[in-house]
Amino acid sequence: MTVVTAQTEPAVPPVDQVPGQAAAETGEFWVEPASSDGAPTAAVQDDAHADGTTEDVPAEVARDAQDFGAYVRAGGWTFALKVARSVRPGGETPGETRKVSAKAFAELAGCSPERVMRYYKAWDKAADDGLVPYFEALAPGQDVELPDSDVWHSYYVSRSSASSERGTAITAAAEAEGIRPTKALEVAENPTALRAAILADPSTAKAARAALLDRLQEDPSLQTEWARDIARTDDLKKAVASETQAASRIGYVRDIVENGQVKTPAGQTIDAPAELRAEAERHLSLIDELDENEDTTEWASEAFESMKDIVAQTVQADPELRLQERRTKFYSSLQKATKVFEELTFDDVDDLDTIYEDDMLQRLEELQEAISSCITTLRKAAPGR
Repeated sequence: MTVVTAQTEPAVPPVDQVPGQAAAETGEFWVEPASSDGAPTAAVQDDAHADGTTEDVPAEVARDAQDFGAYVRAGGWTFALKVARSVRPGGETPGETRKVSAKAFAELAGCSPERVMRYYKAWDKAADDGLVPYFEALAPGQDVELPDSDVWHSYYVSRSSASSERGTAITAAAEAEGIRPTKALEVAENPTALRAAILADPSTAKAARAALLDRLQEDPSLQTEWARDIARTDDLKKAVASETQAASRIGYVRDIVENGQVKTPAGQTIDAPAELRAEAERHLSLIDELDENEDTTEWASEAFESMKDIVAQTVQADPELRLQERRTKFYSSLQKATKVFEELTFDDVDDLDTIYEDDMLQRLEELQEAISSCITTLRKAAPGR
């Protein structure tokens, strides 16, 4: 696409009265006005002059700078061309070219040198890729074939934060998601606006939740902070406990289906009977058909209770299994009691009278009697007695 020069007056209309604003949105380009013959040049202070003198600015350069200032918000290749053909590239001095410095161009345009340089850098990157001519090949007022507008945002970064380490990471993530980096950078620079959108819009909140869950997998610090926030919020803590229980129960049912085994109430692992596996598959298929956001608590409880009933019936129906269940339950209780009693010690107490209570002694004596009774009963059942 070639920028065409029209024979009009060189005056620049106000920004809100020109087609450049809409053109930036549609991909069309504003046709710049041409200069008239014998147009005067403008004098501007150039940052390259150490002695404070001024340099004469060609009318074409002054016009480009003024146009750039008026249309700077529109962006696009047309405006990058104005910078590329009017701003001196690095290494050239005022005496070697009719172009001016980025600072001088910005003063004429009424904007910051940083903004000018963002257009400059976009053109430089495109030149490296062979899409546009290098700066040295361009003269003030020269027109060239411009790339399609849809590739502009691949080269132009509208925010200085994009050059920081944080901005680089945001840009890379945006490109991976297939969106313009400028959009992501704008959101990152306006956390209050992001908060407002999340609070007001359920779909935005859902997107934010999904993004946070993805980030949690690679950010241990965020995991800790989020867990701490949940633990300190009663409603969230209860919700997490409820969801954890539901997930555990669904996992119990899924293990029966996938592994063909089940744990009894006493902790035995036995082969799941055909009836139990069939029932587990039925409940699991119902749970798997639920929508992602649908509450599974009731379904999980129903499936878990159904599994427990069938397991209990299976144990009661098999004398050998019932005996083993009793033995396992008793031994499990004995292990727990042993561990608790082993931890009960007075080794670290210097003055027992400081912790003594009559109730302590009474409970220990009762415990001793219960243990003695159990020992006597078991001795009677021992082989050879």
